[in-house]
Amino acid sequence: MMASLYSGVSGLKNHQVKLNVIGNNIANINTIGFQASRVNFQEALVQTTRAAGRPSSLTGGTNPIQLGLGMEVGAIDTLFKQGGMETTGQITDLAIQGKGFFILGDANGNKFYTRAGAFGFDADGTLVDPATGLYVFGKMATSTGEISPFTTTDKIVLPFGQQDPANATQNVWISNNLDASATDSEASLTNAGDSSILLTSGETIDGVGGTHSIAISGAQATRDSFTSSMSGLVGTMTLGTLVPPVTDLASFTISVDGSPAGTISGLSTETTIDSLLSKINQIAGLTASLNGAGEIELVRDRAGATAEYNFGTSNAVANDVLNIVFGIAGGSSLNSSGGTAATLVAVDTFMPTKGAGSAAGPVITNLGLVFNENTGIVTGLSGLGGGGVEITSGSAGITETTTSGNHLIIDTESTIHTASISVFDSQGGKHTVSIEFFKSIQTNRWEWTATALGNESMNSGSTGYVAFNPDGSLNTFEYNGGADSVSIDPNNGAETMQITIDAGTSFGYDGLTGFASGQHTASLIKQDGYGVGILDKISIDKGGNIAGIFTNGVTRVLAQLVIGDFFNQNGLLKAGKSMYQESSNSGSAVEGIAGETISADIFSGALESSSVDIAQEFTSMITAQRGFQANARVITTSDSMLDDLVNIKR
Repeated sequence: MMASLYSGVSGLKNHQVKLNVIGNNIANINTIGFQASRVNFQEALVQTTRAAGRPSSLTGGTNPIQLGLGMEVGAIDTLFKQGGMETTGQITDLAIQGKGFFILGDANGNKFYTRAGAFGFDADGTLVDPATGLYVFGKMATSTGEISPFTTTDKIVLPFGQQDPANATQNVWISNNLDASATDSEASLTNAGDSSILLTSGETIDGVGGTHSIAISGAQATRDSFTSSMSGLVGTMTLGTLVPPVTDLASFTISVDGSPAGTISGLSTETTIDSLLSKINQIAGLTASLNGAGEIELVRDRAGATAEYNFGTSNAVANDVLNIVFGIAGGSSLNSSGGTAATLVAVDTFMPTKGAGSAAGPVITNLGLVFNENTGIVTGLSGLGGGGVEITSGSAGITETTTSGNHLIIDTESTIHTASISVFDSQGGKHTVSIEFFKSIQTNRWEWTATALGNESMNSGSTGYVAFNPDGSLNTFEYNGGADSVSIDPNNGAETMQITIDAGTSFGYDGLTGFASGQHTASLIKQDGYGVGILDKISIDKGGNIAGIFTNGVTRVLAQLVIGDFFNQNGLLKAGKSMYQESSNSGSAVEGIAGETISADIFSGALESSSVDIAQEFTSMITAQRGFQANARVITTSDSMLDDLVNIKR
């Protein structure tokens, strides 16, 4: 009877332990990083009243007879489960998503582990747990922002307020497109010389700026003429009529160069020489007049090579109009003399404003001749700069310039695109560097010039060219004079800057390109220098890297959080304040980096909430209560039975 009392007592006692654990879980339902616990019961001592018997040849075996003597607490386990994320917006509030613990410690080498990441900085800039003053451990970065694999785990101290030294620019990157179709090359007449050129307008197609010295040689086209052979009749015909010398006034025709014949009709005994001239002048392409000798002269309106004149009459007799006036028989075809084609040659010697090597010039080309369609006179030149420019003279046409050497001079403006960026010297001084691109006389090529927009001196490497492939990809980006960088003396006491321009990969599209896009987009996109700065604020990424953001715009890794993991987390010892310590059964901490050696992410601006499940705890509370009540009933029932036993003897 007494055994049942003791069994009931053990049940009461250990269910109270379970209720204590439940109460602790519920009490910490809002404790950040708290991991709930549970109680596991096991049977306590067992009294054996009969041992098990072996089977024999006569009978089978018998089972043991044993009596339990109550229960006891087998284990109180910590349930390491992921808690929810509670956003705070505080940068130094950290939460772990996944495995592991933050490592805390003191100067004596004591280490603690926690999931509660409500951290902050103390007066020395040390990252600490403000509730305990313990340091948050990690690894400090080098001055270049690298985390050495040989760096030991220690407290994290950030240099708030300290200066970050200046770093001279060593590289600049240029990218995007130079428009292959661009032209801003406006042509202007600088000196007409002896050319008789009056006007120049338009833009060259090639877009190249420079000076065109144009030598014009040869002769202008002349007009063809035919003169009558009637000198013996001049005295009687100049003011008089065609009669009496002309006895046949039948109509006649005149045509030039195979054009439709013009008919001269309506002649009479009253027709004068002036009237005859007027009738001839009605024929297209001809002009008739009396020359100084009193002879009729026919002049072709359009200048050019020797013409062919055709004469015809409806009545070819000895004294007809053609025979008397022009001295020819009807139906005659003859060539005149004196008309010549133009022999002009215009040689353009072009000196580009910018260019080196094959692009330096001179470039010599023959320009085309522009004829007046009506007069046949050369009144202009074409083809300058690949075309696009109108070069015109007066109606008399252009004239040669080689006799006096007074050539025609036409200047064209350069097609330019400019990109600028700020760079830094070794003292942190800021300088503006500009690169001007000039369209080159060479196909798919631009010349470039680098300048500094202050008191700086350009030492070397300030000019060069960039060439593109036919598909628009980059071919080469070169410096003139054998340089491999742009050398700039700041003239302020700082070191000479050596700046390399990165225009991308040859035959690639990752830098400068040369497409005919209709617009320029090329720009200097970044550089690697900066001035002096002061640490202003920090950021923390998922890997635990603490990056410092300086007032000079530089962002550099300053430290990295280290987290610890264990083979047996349940073997850790609770140290209070949501912290744990190693035990002989937890094993030593395996220190690593979130996202690399440990499967976890660190979130800044958030805290991990308690892993307590309130529904589970209330359910466990009910079972604990019922277990306690049932064990209490065992005790009261045993007491009642003992009371009955005592009352047997009265």
